[in-house]
Amino acid sequence: MIVVFVLGGLAVLTLFAALHLYLWRRLVRDVSAPRGRYRRIGTVLAFVLPLTSLGALIGGRELPLAGERWLAWPGYLWLAVLIYLTFALLVGEAVRPLLRRALDRRAARTAPEEAVLVAVPATAPAPEATAAAPPAVPAAAEEPAAATRRQFVARTVAVAAGAAAAGTVGYGTYGVLRGPRLKNVTVPLAKLPARADGYRIAVVSDIHLGPILGRAHTQRIVDTINGARPDLVAIVGDLVDGTVADLGPAAEPLAQLRSRHGSYFVTGNHEYFSGAAPWVDFVRELGVHPLENARVELPGFDLAGVNDISGADHHAAPDYGKALGDRDRSRAAVLLAHQPVMIHEAVKHGVDLQLSGHTHGGQLWPGNYIAELANPTVAGLDRYGDTQLYVTRGAGAWGPPVRVGAPSDITIVKLVSLRA
Repeated sequence: MIVVFVLGGLAVLTLFAALHLYLWRRLVRDVSAPRGRYRRIGTVLAFVLPLTSLGALIGGRELPLAGERWLAWPGYLWLAVLIYLTFALLVGEAVRPLLRRALDRRAARTAPEEAVLVAVPATAPAPEATAAAPPAVPAAAEEPAAATRRQFVARTVAVAAGAAAAGTVGYGTYGVLRGPRLKNVTVPLAKLPARADGYRIAVVSDIHLGPILGRAHTQRIVDTINGARPDLVAIVGDLVDGTVADLGPAAEPLAQLRSRHGSYFVTGNHEYFSGAAPWVDFVRELGVHPLENARVELPGFDLAGVNDISGADHHAAPDYGKALGDRDRSRAAVLLAHQPVMIHEAVKHGVDLQLSGHTHGGQLWPGNYIAELANPTVAGLDRYGDTQLYVTRGAGAWGPPVRVGAPSDITIVKLVSLRA
């Protein structure tokens, strides 16, 4: 197992290095003079930026939070830029020969005209001079025109790729820092009594408080939820990327959450990276009720929650029997479970609706296609037998504070009774 992990790590590092070598060639070597200032600066950045990203991914947790921020912002943002810069340059590989061909044709059309201008004088020479004169040489041939055209094409593709990547990442960063938008979803439940028709649950997941997203991010989320005036708030995991000591103040605005029947929380996999037990205690102090393999009876339905799958490595595995085993099956059941793959156990235990997060909707396109390989549902509402699954894209971001093709959201799930 260790050998596989080491080989996988080496393969990733090799790919990482190869991508940066490719970027250096296309963005630095091909567009600059060999000993120019741009070449020197670009070469330095080609080494510094990947090291910063590796530091953010690997070594950030070893630093105090303030120091981690210095690595996280440039390191994670560069990862996002790297993705879209690579895509843009690969598109440029297809465009590059077309531009070269167009420029070569244009040069070929102008060359005869220039040759005529050079070869034909204004006054006809004497016959003796005409016989002795050397053949006319086109002026264009006296310069390294082909090399100039190659560099022009390289610079055009580089500038276009850089602008596309910067624009994509900039807009994606703005979407995250602006905060999630409300999304409304209606879910009919056959067992829901008429008196509970229209019950509204604010579902929020994957807030990911850490070195980049902090207290202001939490406050935006709380204000958005309170403005929607839900009946209940469900926080379905991955609240934090760090310890209570570092990030407790960033989570404190959760104490301001307001709803008719309170706020509830289940752990996600990232809580176990940071120490889940202290966070469970801390959110309880904030007035948010943890559901650790537990259930509460609410007017019209049961609300249950199970620990994340990652809890199995920390003696806190999800226990569906404890959360759901002895309940009245005639009542509707809503389950909070961080990962969508937990839907299969939910079906076995007769759950009517599972609320999940975890996927971020892929976060960075085309990450949604990768997420589909590991999750039954990446985002939105699906049905599995008699059980429905709703997956929110989440309210924050992990790693790069960037979302492309997967905007963050807080979902208001409206429960509808078929008996109403």
